[in-house]
Amino acid sequence: MYPSSIRQKIILGYYIGIVGIFGLSIFAFFTLGFMEKKIMFWEVTSELFDTTLEMRRFEKNFFLYRQDADFGENIRYLKRAEDILEDNIEKYRNLEVHEQLGALKSDLGRYGELMKKFSATSRQDVTETQLLEQAVREKGKQIVNTAEDVSKIEWRKLQQYLNVARRNLIIAISFLSLGGIVFGQILSRIVVRPLKSLEERMKLIAEGRLEKVLINSKDREIVSLTNAFNKMLKELELRQKHLVQREKLASLGTLLSGVAHELNNPLSNISSSCQILLEEFDKDDTAHKKELLSQIDNQTERARNIVRSLLEFSREEIFKKEILPLKNLLDDTIVFIRGEIPAGVEIVLDVHADIFIFAGKQRMQQMFLNLIKNAMESITGEGNVYIRARKHLLSEETICERYRGKCTGECPVDKDTVDIEIEDTGAGIPPDVLPNIFDPFFTTKDMGRGSGLGLYIVQEIVEEHGGCIGVDSEPGVGSCFLIRLPLEE
Repeated sequence: MYPSSIRQKIILGYYIGIVGIFGLSIFAFFTLGFMEKKIMFWEVTSELFDTTLEMRRFEKNFFLYRQDADFGENIRYLKRAEDILEDNIEKYRNLEVHEQLGALKSDLGRYGELMKKFSATSRQDVTETQLLEQAVREKGKQIVNTAEDVSKIEWRKLQQYLNVARRNLIIAISFLSLGGIVFGQILSRIVVRPLKSLEERMKLIAEGRLEKVLINSKDREIVSLTNAFNKMLKELELRQKHLVQREKLASLGTLLSGVAHELNNPLSNISSSCQILLEEFDKDDTAHKKELLSQIDNQTERARNIVRSLLEFSREEIFKKEILPLKNLLDDTIVFIRGEIPAGVEIVLDVHADIFIFAGKQRMQQMFLNLIKNAMESITGEGNVYIRARKHLLSEETICERYRGKCTGECPVDKDTVDIEIEDTGAGIPPDVLPNIFDPFFTTKDMGRGSGLGLYIVQEIVEEHGGCIGVDSEPGVGSCFLIRLPLEE
């Protein structure tokens, strides 16, 4: 059955490696054993050859000096050669040189007979002596030649077998190495590829893209790890939503002062109109009373709209896109912070009424609130916050040079867009701080004055709507944020 876990696959690979090494070891063991036998037999043939040479040497000495000691040594070496053959001839019955060894054994026996006969012959019998000497020399030469041939044949055989063994060993090691590489690649694809894919997904998560991890693997460890990460991502996403909601509620507290200021005007008008009605209740001026009641109704509706907008902003609701007129959306948003606008700071709105966006109202308001508040807070003394918007068609030039390379998110370059700029004349952003402004929990404000989530949430909202956001800033001059959203007709 196919292993269903990384551990089982690694163990399988380990066992396959052991079997391969064991097989190679067995092959090497038998090869070395056979080579040992070959070397031992070659040593036997070499010793036999050396013995026959010694036998011939004492043969020559005996022919020259007729000393019994030389004859005795000759017979001793002859006996030694016969013993070597007797001890080994049966062991190598299947060898190619077996017949030559048999002939050599027979020749040694004949040689011994001739030498004994020569030794017993009197020196006075010159003819007989010469014939026997000639016969001994020829037989001795034949023995030496045979022994030499046997030794050479076995030496060549040994060389050939060494070459074959070397080649086979190289082939076996090559196949084992190739098999190891192939199996390693297969194991790498099966084991390492899911881990590599998981690593790449972790990089995306580290960049803030909390997308579900999907890895095509049936390994238990990978499946368990993937499930654990997906559970963690779900928890992170939930906590992120809570953070966003908490940030929104924190902003809501500061908005209440502006809303209170906005509510104060209609309530004052209602109160004044009611006092006038009470004072003139007995008069018959019906038209004037209707006008005052109409003012009360209008101011009540105005207060109701302000409260409804505040409730819509604070309520946690399911993200749902709808077609929104951008100018009205910005007007409603500015109402929330009108009471917070410092003296000397003016918000200049330049947005045509025919520009619409397809977005979630609550999220868009939160995005604009964060950007406008940041712009106002960056201004010391007098200054302006400019809010501009225009349609950007594909037929026009690409994204403005001042934002090139400074955008986050995927710019919708294959469709018409709405470009929204929020520019201030404030202190600007230092160059060393600019690359980090969209990082979560990054803030340059004093402790307790900011969570560092404002611009991070802005970026999340923009990317959630399929757009991108860029920033251009110069210290002492001001900053300008560009939000580019897909244009929905």
